[in-house]
Amino acid sequence: MPSDLLPAGEYLPRVVDARVEEYLSIFGAVEIAGTKWCGKTWTACAHGSSITYVDRVLPLVKSDPGAALAGDRPHVIDEWQRAPLVWNEVRHAVDAQRKLRGAWVLTGSSTPLLKSDTEVEALHSGAGRIGRIRMYPMSLAESGDSSGAVSLAGLFEGRFAPAAVPGDAASLASLACRGGWPEALDLTATQAQIVAHEYLELVFSEGVARYGKSGQTARRIALSLARNVGQSATYQTIIDDISAGDEPLVAANTLASYLQLLKDLYFIEEVPGWVPPRRSPKRLAVKPKRYFADPSIASALIGVDEKSLLEDWQTFGLVFENMFIRDLSVYAGALPAAPATPVRYYRDDSGLEADAIVELSDGRWAAFECKLGSASAEKGVASLLRLRKKLEANPKARTRPPEFMAVITGTGEYAYKAEEGVYVIPLRALGA
Repeated sequence: MPSDLLPAGEYLPRVVDARVEEYLSIFGAVEIAGTKWCGKTWTACAHGSSITYVDRVLPLVKSDPGAALAGDRPHVIDEWQRAPLVWNEVRHAVDAQRKLRGAWVLTGSSTPLLKSDTEVEALHSGAGRIGRIRMYPMSLAESGDSSGAVSLAGLFEGRFAPAAVPGDAASLASLACRGGWPEALDLTATQAQIVAHEYLELVFSEGVARYGKSGQTARRIALSLARNVGQSATYQTIIDDISAGDEPLVAANTLASYLQLLKDLYFIEEVPGWVPPRRSPKRLAVKPKRYFADPSIASALIGVDEKSLLEDWQTFGLVFENMFIRDLSVYAGALPAAPATPVRYYRDDSGLEADAIVELSDGRWAAFECKLGSASAEKGVASLLRLRKKLEANPKARTRPPEFMAVITGTGEYAYKAEEGVYVIPLRALGA
């Protein structure tokens, strides 16, 4: 994957690279979308031959969107959403040449700001012309902090081998506070938290404000989400959190618009519920869980560092779960049969739950429980076994048995088989 756009030997390979190459062979153009600072531009450049930085030539590109397309192919168009009609120019250019493949790579860190109904109507979906790829901050396997000895793809294929990894809580807390920002990998956790705080300032003072909303209100909402990270918090719970006294700060519809904006900025991730069978209307009725794009965002919002995480095991557990969801989203998104939303969660009326479900397009699925301490692994195994028994005993569920089930631990040192089809795997052993 040589590229003249990056210094030789500087690029750190990403799990998403294989999907970018695949999509370039299928579509005329590919969009890589994700939160700011997650490495989209470098990944695009690793697959490109030339580049237009839209923010550097914004007046030109706004007056002539087609100018952004000029350059050796694959041509990278960085932060295309700053000039939304560039999207249509790419779409038309793909239409104009039959069987065109891999001509442009677009990067975007938010949905485009459209100022009028005319612009909304003018922006084509790009379906069938522009392939879309979701990118996250670096997983532990990508940053070199997981051995990757246990492959998610391998587990779906029935392959597993025991493995041993570091299991101390101190280094795990450091990884949670440092996060997966590529530019922070060589920093201490304390230094990296400054990066996370700068990211928050950028989101609230510039990103939110650009869309005509209050950065202060968005920050309060984000603080509530951090307090409830990994929970299917209701709108009323969030409104109560952010309001002073009996007077609500925002109405439910206003809160919904802020949450949608934070999603559009790739700041938060919504993990939808899962129930078998696929076409059950209950899938639409289950409230989503919300996580942040990176665990360092949660720790920065809550105001904890690596030392205070070690002193507050409950908060540490929530931040660790956010780390697990980030990594699982990276690995699951790389699976050959991954749908647009491969990661979900399960909770039924009896309180039986699984922190994550990975469901593939071919019907295979797996369930995960997340436990910070290895001492809780047995409880996680027992819960997963109850889930499997309940679903297999219910003919109305109309679902196939899971390919496997796994308890993901934070402080565990060993990946091992606990029961038939059930594994205990430290997050620092998991990979794509």
